Amino acid sequence: MGKYTKLIFVCTGNTCRSPIAEAIYTSLDEVGDIKVLSRGLVVLFNEPINPKAETVLDMHELALKNHMSKGLKSSDIDEATLILTMTENQKKKVIEDFPEAKEVYTIKEYTGEIGDVVDPYGGTLVDYDECYTDLARLVKKAFYKVNSDNR
Repeated sequence: MGKYTKLIFVCTGNTCRSPIAEAIYTSLDEVGDIKVLSRGLVVLFNEPINPKAETVLDMHELALKNHMSKGLKSSDIDEATLILTMTENQKKKVIEDFPEAKEVYTIKEYTGEIGDVVDPYGGTLVDYDECYTDLARLVKKAFYKVNSDNR
């Protein structure tokens, strides 16, 4: 067994960035030996993936079947959980609210970059596709790093 058994992508509402990241990672992981989830930090009620995010996933021949937003909970996290947030502020909130989370990074930090993944919420389809393109690159880098760390 590797270092990580679970990977959780975290964004604000779990309707755009983290579900896109989950779909991309899942498409890369043919073996599926790591459980991959997405969660939000501010989820007041369950709602489906944002229609523009879903359209962008469809355009790239990816899908998340029946996705409904879920908030991050302590029960999601154990000692072998890697949490990748979209922003530095989300990382700080996870560390504050979930002291049991030991491996928390922004996705850019984990992949050797700096900055945040821009939230396309309220933007155009092009904004969502640009977010997808950014996440596709970052998630691919994270996928290789997770798998090399898990050997």
